[in-house]
Amino acid sequence: MIDIDEWTITSAALKAQGGTANTRLKTVMDSLVRHLHEFAREVQLTEAEWAHGIDFLTRAGKITDDKRQEFILLSDVLGLSSLVTAQCNRRPTGCTEATVFGPFYVANAPKYDNGDDIANGASGEPCFVAGTIRGIDGEPIANAEIDVWQSDDEGNYDVQRPELAQAQGRGRLSSLEDGRYGFRSIVAVPYPIPHDGPVGQLLEKLGRHPWRPAHLHFMIRAPGYETLITHVFRSGGTYLDSDAVFGVRSSLIADWKRHEAGLAPDGTCMEEPFYTLDYDFVLNKAAKDYTLLPPSR
Repeated sequence: MIDIDEWTITSAALKAQGGTANTRLKTVMDSLVRHLHEFAREVQLTEAEWAHGIDFLTRAGKITDDKRQEFILLSDVLGLSSLVTAQCNRRPTGCTEATVFGPFYVANAPKYDNGDDIANGASGEPCFVAGTIRGIDGEPIANAEIDVWQSDDEGNYDVQRPELAQAQGRGRLSSLEDGRYGFRSIVAVPYPIPHDGPVGQLLEKLGRHPWRPAHLHFMIRAPGYETLITHVFRSGGTYLDSDAVFGVRSSLIADWKRHEAGLAPDGTCMEEPFYTLDYDFVLNKAAKDYTLLPPSR
């Protein structure tokens, strides 16, 4: 029989899970146990602090539902989401960089044709977005499936507005034969991540703000290419250097150009000022077969 104390408990826990036939599970769990135990020893974790941590996770679970994922927010603000994204999406130079998924993606968003208005009534200044989807060798990619989603000018996503009867600021479209895409929406603005729960309380205690810089979310999928999950950030805005979820990459920053009232790129005569964003995406060749399944949330 082993005598359990603060030092022998680690080997005992590792031995207890040694019977699994799943080698990857064993690798992950062995490392997790070792790091958790070493963390507790390093900071001399007290029972009161341990209980507070359990309470924090319990409250995070209770506030999570089909429209809000507090554990994704927690992973985001700790930098873990960005770390995992970076190490799992190493791509050749020239490919568009990936960044964090975020908690507001919705599968099966409404389908639109190129040129349609995906804002669908969301409040904000009009903006026309266009660009090209290409492969790493420069080839245009036709029929790439493009998911795009964003907040309104108050910083809220449609899923944060229970009174809405329809999706706003999100949609799916496909690239044309020459790889081009385009849609109308609204200007991206900075917004705070939900901070009325445990994660927000943690940020406050750490002296951190909950704000994200202005951006559009994109997920692009095409047969034979790696799925790209990324943002395009608005240049010159606040929080680019202090994104609450560490998602900014310099290569993903682009100009939203302001235009006076007049003829828009789609031929519409605009009676108010409008903006344009031009951004091209470059996809890497896939090592695995294409799948239409969205990434897990």
